[in-house]
Amino acid sequence: MPTTTPATAAPRGTTPSAPVRPDRSSGTLLAVIALCTAVTAANIYLAAPLLRLIATDFGTTPEAAGWIASVAQLGYAVGLLLFAPLGDTADRRRLVGGLSAVAGAALVAAALAPGLPALAAAILVSCAATVVPQLLVPLVAERAPAERRARHVAAVVAGLFTGIVAARVVGGLAGQAFGWRAVFWGAAALTVAVGLLTALMLPAETRPRRSGNPFRGIAALPGLFLSSPQLRAACLRQAGLFGSWSALWTSLTLLLTDASGPYRVSLGTAGLFGLFGLVSTAVAPVSGTLVDRFGPRRVVAVAYGASALAVPLFLLGEHMMAALCAGAVLIHAGLMAGQVANQTRALGATERPAVANTAYVVAAFIGGAAASALAGPAFGRWGWAGVCAISAVWVTVGWVGGALAERRVRA
Repeated sequence: MPTTTPATAAPRGTTPSAPVRPDRSSGTLLAVIALCTAVTAANIYLAAPLLRLIATDFGTTPEAAGWIASVAQLGYAVGLLLFAPLGDTADRRRLVGGLSAVAGAALVAAALAPGLPALAAAILVSCAATVVPQLLVPLVAERAPAERRARHVAAVVAGLFTGIVAARVVGGLAGQAFGWRAVFWGAAALTVAVGLLTALMLPAETRPRRSGNPFRGIAALPGLFLSSPQLRAACLRQAGLFGSWSALWTSLTLLLTDASGPYRVSLGTAGLFGLFGLVSTAVAPVSGTLVDRFGPRRVVAVAYGASALAVPLFLLGEHMMAALCAGAVLIHAGLMAGQVANQTRALGATERPAVANTAYVVAAFIGGAAASALAGPAFGRWGWAGVCAISAVWVTVGWVGGALAERRVRA
């Protein structure tokens, strides 16, 4: 009978690393990894607050340019499939350094793009190479003391969501002040500098070298997903949460800056709304502590409750700023709590944590990319209510799909 692995257990089938004492060097490394995660994660959402500027520059509508946000998430999912499984076999220092350089070069190409197709291609490549966080999360989980594993993972996840906030807030303000191309130039410089610093600080690999094709992990993804109900539940649950968040958050700038809408604010002011995303950073350590204490299932249930409450608040928020603010707090709290709980569960679900983590994050970003792709056209045709409807569908499908997988876990 399959059983669940506690959040604090080492990934099954692996030899746990010796517990790493919380000395100064390990704390510094964790801080650098969190910073690298923030900088690289920001690249995925860099275009979202700049859609109106990009559309104006290229002579199209913001709704027509909205698919750029989906390309970014799709590129990240592609990069995860290609590179994240290498975390179990490759030298992570070389991989992090090389991918950071490629991402920086692609961001420079985005800054020089002459039109939407060229911009989309550059963003696709930059986001495919910006999978560094998902190479580092398994490393953090491996090195963390068992009783603090979820809290260490939460620290890295907090960095990820801090990057998302920075992309919206700083990207929006910088775009309004200096133009959208300057934002991509700045992101290129930061990505290369922080990525190379992280690569230099990563510990030397002590794992035995494995022979064979290092891309074998990609072929193992479908079988791993199908054979592990616990991993499948984590993937489906996070795809629902992330899709619900993506539909609302990638379209929010369109609502706030719509010249015929109720708010009609500037791009910089709309970007400041992203400060609500700091809720994620505050919730992360709390979520990690709760997962370590009560297990991931209870935390995921609370996360879904918060997200389900957020959707009607966003709907009311079309004409009520207080409801929009309350919805923003809840959707970020729900997403972060679910991320920490589901990712901790996925990392402990199988004997191949890097491959399992790849399956988990790919599933989440496919859910997010699909929701974002539908949200732009829905806003153009049905307005904000259409975006909220997509978000509600993703919450429902994610919960039901996860519940069906949970039955297999308990069988």
